[in-house]
Amino acid sequence: MALTYKDAGVDIDKAEEFVRLIGEKTRPHLKEWVLKGIGGFSSVVSIPSTFKDPLIVSSCDGVGSKLKIAQMLKKFDTVGIDLVAMCVNDLLPVGASPLFFLDYLGTGKLDLQRDLKLIEGIIRGCEEAQCALVGGETAELPGLYQEEDFELVGFAVGVVERERLIDGSAIREGDVLLGLSSSGLHSNGYSLVRKLIELHKLSLGSYFEELGTSLGEELLKPTKIYVKTVLNLLDRYPIKGMAHITGGGLPGNIPRILPQGLGVKIRSGWPIPPIFQFLQRLGVRPEEMWRVFNMGIGFVLVVDKEVVSSIIEEVDRLGEKAFLIGEVIKGKGVIIE
Repeated sequence: MALTYKDAGVDIDKAEEFVRLIGEKTRPHLKEWVLKGIGGFSSVVSIPSTFKDPLIVSSCDGVGSKLKIAQMLKKFDTVGIDLVAMCVNDLLPVGASPLFFLDYLGTGKLDLQRDLKLIEGIIRGCEEAQCALVGGETAELPGLYQEEDFELVGFAVGVVERERLIDGSAIREGDVLLGLSSSGLHSNGYSLVRKLIELHKLSLGSYFEELGTSLGEELLKPTKIYVKTVLNLLDRYPIKGMAHITGGGLPGNIPRILPQGLGVKIRSGWPIPPIFQFLQRLGVRPEEMWRVFNMGIGFVLVVDKEVVSSIIEEVDRLGEKAFLIGEVIKGKGVIIE
């Protein structure tokens, strides 16, 4: 008996059709700096001529076990946005503008309906991040993943003018921290969230008054993409340092941008979204909440006191919310009051 690749669980025809459909969906969204996009062995992108001394900035990230929530609800149109957000938001702290994005989709079995929803989310995320989806990899791996399992990984590349590179070295004692609001959990802490759901036998379809939606809808709210807001601020204000608040929360991420000998004091007076109080009541200690989740702050700016009011007003004009959340002090680490 002669075996085919399809007999082994890999459908080449379906994979080729998937690539063709992705090409059709991405073609209208390609940027002028993309010379060659999806379909070849590699993509070709030029650095915009507006840059005089450009530095290339890159990042790689995934959506994590939030994918399990999407899988349980069979709702796949938002996690692609999460994927783009987790990558492009990591480019911003050095002042970089996203240029292009690539994705990796690994699965036990290709499902064109599901997988096109995933790609459509990625395309929407790229549009919001002002970058182009130029390529990626789709792998059907029946021996590695269960049939309905899938994994998403993203790769983002951006560019920053050398003289505008932000590395935190300008941060001084007395500078203040502004926090940009998150949309909720973003894409961190979902292993803990799923454990709480399991222990309390909660239904993702149940409506909770305090959340104003079902638990599943709340958990699938996509990660905010801060590109437009942050790049607008960088054009107008002297930003000394920035941090994307992901796994590790404020205590784990802010120290990554501080010069030696400096710490921060956080005053938690901003409106914390209800999902965090909801999870804490299910049995998470306050200190663990701060170490795992963003607690309503998805991105942090370090600036001089003199520009605080102007930046808060500008962020509000851009449709986002910013809060004065703390200050830089002598010392080490993050103190939360």
